[in-house]
Amino acid sequence: MTSSSFQRHITLPAPVCEEAAEHLEQAARRAIDGVAVCLKAFRAAADSDYALPVPVVEQAAACLLVLATETAQTVRPSALKATISVALRLRDAVQTAHQPVLDHRLW
Repeated sequence: MTSSSFQRHITLPAPVCEEAAEHLEQAARRAIDGVAVCLKAFRAAADSDYALPVPVVEQAAACLLVLATETAQTVRPSALKATISVALRLRDAVQTAHQPVLDHRLW
């Protein structure tokens, strides 16, 4: 199986991208490593029909989990839950993208 059988981009729903961008802005204010590229990509996602490279989505999920960890003691539980929820949605999308694309012609 070649690497071409895996997705290289993920198309996310607009609300997920917008919510992720909001949380990534918070991560940028806290100077979390690796967030700048993710934030730029998520801000521009509407220009590409919300299709983002898999590594960017994966990095964004990691940044949001770091943000959740760093702010767990200082934010409301609902805000923490929202950050974690977006991070998990991004992580799940990445895991789905890592599944090989089945070619029905082989069956």
